[in-house]
Amino acid sequence: MTAQTVQQGDLVTVIGLEVHVQLETDTKIFCGCSTEPTAEPNEHVCPVCLGLPGALPVLNEGAVEAAVKIGKAIDADIPEETRFHRKNYYYPDLPKNFQITQYDEPICADGELELSVEGDRRTVTIERAHLEEDPGSLQHVGGGGGIDSAEYTLVDYNRAGTPLMEIVTAPDFRSPDEVRAFLAELEEVLEYLGVFDAERDGSLRIDANLSIIPGAEIDGDDVDGIGEDALEAANRTEVKNISSHKGAEKALAYEETRQKNAIQRGRAVEQETRHWDESRGITVSMRSKEEEKDYRYFEEADLPPLQVSDWKEEIAIPELPRARRERFQEEYGLNEEAASKLTSTKQVADFYETVASEFDPDLAATWVADNLLGELNYRDMEITEMEGRLEEVTRLVELVAEDEITAKNARETVLRSMLDDGKGPDEIVEAEGLGKTDESEVQEAVLAAIEENPDAVEDYESGDDGAINFLVGQVMQKTGGSADPGDVNQLLRAELDG
Repeated sequence: MTAQTVQQGDLVTVIGLEVHVQLETDTKIFCGCSTEPTAEPNEHVCPVCLGLPGALPVLNEGAVEAAVKIGKAIDADIPEETRFHRKNYYYPDLPKNFQITQYDEPICADGELELSVEGDRRTVTIERAHLEEDPGSLQHVGGGGGIDSAEYTLVDYNRAGTPLMEIVTAPDFRSPDEVRAFLAELEEVLEYLGVFDAERDGSLRIDANLSIIPGAEIDGDDVDGIGEDALEAANRTEVKNISSHKGAEKALAYEETRQKNAIQRGRAVEQETRHWDESRGITVSMRSKEEEKDYRYFEEADLPPLQVSDWKEEIAIPELPRARRERFQEEYGLNEEAASKLTSTKQVADFYETVASEFDPDLAATWVADNLLGELNYRDMEITEMEGRLEEVTRLVELVAEDEITAKNARETVLRSMLDDGKGPDEIVEAEGLGKTDESEVQEAVLAAIEENPDAVEDYESGDDGAINFLVGQVMQKTGGSADPGDVNQLLRAELDG
């Protein structure tokens, strides 16, 4: 983090995160129930994930592999041996009344993740990342649907037992916008690893601990040097039920303001757990904050210690987004903005490299980053929805590169028709008659435009360079938009200046 000057009267915000990530596996972490979403409540359940007496857990190998990949991506220590514990607490969505999780021997520890905030690079410490099972989900009914106002609550155990990775950061954040940047970077990494699906409901959930510390209690001018005593002395609130990057920023901005207002008015900030009510844009008190001792951790007797020391070396991870972004700038000569767009997801980056291997990298960047992603975004679509059709986009780029159609027609007519009507580029070009006009025909249209528009010609010859645009438009109209505007401009100037 970057050092900041702290004045005596400053109030410094300190935030740490617990990010719960659903891992992409076919079955749950301790049983064979499907993790596929379903509209029917309590359909994907069995004695194990319902916590029925005598049911025993069996660890999902795919979940462990995903955890190891995450550990490698965040440069964490992966120990020789790790084990599971029982975390005891009662909620209606936790059918066993305890959660199988990891306590003092997590599968990943002492990692880090680098991010950029307004061009400033920061490194966030990740204290631990551990495997656990997800509880079920609650649906609050009536009274506006809020947790504090609902008439009753329904419980769906389909989610119970879905493998989770809980990623716990150090209290390294000093503002809500830093949290949002971190979550975006983390989600990119997880997507590249292929262990996470952002489209799945509830796939990313955040608990955030926020404290406000008076500047007078900080030794020196470096807010990163906040000592343990200052952290312990500050009552912190835990904000739960955050499910998006934007939601995290909004929830923490609200909580930051609420706490600062309380302190400035001389009121104490209670150490408590608060619920983020997204519909109202406020946090509401849920309960007093639990301490570690309240959970009565003890070892899970039904699962032996987990040893991954030999296996972890065999598990490979792909080139991660930040490294790929930097390589794109160096290898393809892209600017930072284009490189960021083109590495936003692994599918986008892979497709760009496919196109750039056949055509000019700048042309490929324009078509993938600007044209394709722009049109997809306008339609609220993802590139994954183009699966099986990306070769058609490559063919469209080829038509432009080989000067068979104009870039304007390719972008504004062919690509849009491809996305809206599902047709191929060649079919659209033929049906719309978009093949580029023969050079002799363009020359004839240029001469005709000059002859038919003497006023515009006179304006141009009098020094009004803007008149050329009118003449270009006339030629484009005569050629049905199939001529290249740049070529038309040059031909007109050659005739008028000759």
